[in-house]
Amino acid sequence: MIRALGAQVYTGFPNMKVSTLRALAPADGRYADKVDGLRDLFSEYGLIRYRVLVEVRWLQWLSDQPEIAELGPPSSVMKDVLNHLVDDFSLDDAERIKTIEATTNHDVKAVEYFIREKLGGGPETSVLKDFLHFACTSEDINNLSYALMLRAARREALIPVMRELRHNLRGLARDYAGTAMLSRTHGQTASPTTLGKELANVVARLTRAEKQFSAVPILGKFNGAVGNYNAHAVAYPDADWRALSHGFVESLGVEPNPYTTQIEPHDWTAEYCHALMRYNTVLIDFARDTWSYISLGYFRQKVAEGEVGSSTMPHKVNPIDFENAEGNLGMANALLGHFAEKLPISRWQRDLTDSTVQRNFGVAAGYIVIALKSLLKGVGKLQVDEAAIHADVSAAWEVLAEAVQTVMRRYGIPEPYEKLKALTRGRAVTREILVEFIGTLDIPEQERSRLLDLRPEHYIGLAGEQAADI
Repeated sequence: MIRALGAQVYTGFPNMKVSTLRALAPADGRYADKVDGLRDLFSEYGLIRYRVLVEVRWLQWLSDQPEIAELGPPSSVMKDVLNHLVDDFSLDDAERIKTIEATTNHDVKAVEYFIREKLGGGPETSVLKDFLHFACTSEDINNLSYALMLRAARREALIPVMRELRHNLRGLARDYAGTAMLSRTHGQTASPTTLGKELANVVARLTRAEKQFSAVPILGKFNGAVGNYNAHAVAYPDADWRALSHGFVESLGVEPNPYTTQIEPHDWTAEYCHALMRYNTVLIDFARDTWSYISLGYFRQKVAEGEVGSSTMPHKVNPIDFENAEGNLGMANALLGHFAEKLPISRWQRDLTDSTVQRNFGVAAGYIVIALKSLLKGVGKLQVDEAAIHADVSAAWEVLAEAVQTVMRRYGIPEPYEKLKALTRGRAVTREILVEFIGTLDIPEQERSRLLDLRPEHYIGLAGEQAADI
């Protein structure tokens, strides 16, 4: 496990304890404690661990296939040895692989040599060593390692925090379902809504975006040097290699991609990144709106004892959590956009430009987790100032112009929009102005009474029901 040690980040490899004050990236510095849950997934240790898993599971899969008679099933003792390599993989193991890599200058080959070393020299190990990395190209190991990494990140690190934030916003939407609030389309006074309904809109968008992100299939390939099972077929021409390969990929919980070059083309990775970008964009929109409502005084923020809002203005309580989230979500989307555009492109059967890019998956995930935790903190500090919201909406009599002209349409009064435009546009509208105008209308008395009783804070349509139903 890679973990923070006081003012240090312990990377898990020899002589690599670095003070968080000297970390190159803020995820391993200022925000190190917020992303601890990502380290075992996305770090160098995490990638090595997944590579060992894939290599060992492939060896075990082959040993279970009757077509591969020379290998045969290992003894129970050897099964335990192989499982131990995966289940109890440690930092010491990862450090040993890095030591081997210093000689091989090849990271995947170092994993193979490490497993050979761990198998030792017993009578049963010779044939197992011969079938290690059988018919594999490095990308067979790598693409499945990254597939498992991104699947685990989605399930264990991202979705749980996404759900927590959505749950909290849904609670607020229901609590304030009926709290009338002035809308501001184009930044101008507009027909009222409710605070709960505006939050419900965010919840609905996040629900859809989460569902799309969760539904992105995780694909993998295991078909050799250029995707044609060349080595497989020449060694065992009678084996159904497509079925064997697909079965192995599926055994890892990954969907097989049958048509590839040397590399899995990363189209699903682009879909994964694009789905995350759309989710993040919803949250950027939410963060900006919440920032604006704080500025209007609709929200106050709980004050933390000892916290300083401004270095010179003592009264300030800045909306830093929403600003932090917006900035980090933008950083994440910049990286995710590059991943989505770059990774599906590779010269001919492969080039190596994807390798260095994929190593940054954890950086993007880190920005997202930092942002989500900032939003959770920020939402938890919000206090609704219902008096301020009410004062704003109750003074906006001009918003009833829409209501009056729509009723006029129902009863066939000509040019209703134009008449209300002439009455309200470019002037301060008061209740008295509207009352006088409504008194001149040729409409049923019941409708006239209904319009005269209408108040801006009552003109919310079905917003309360929509918010309560989210």
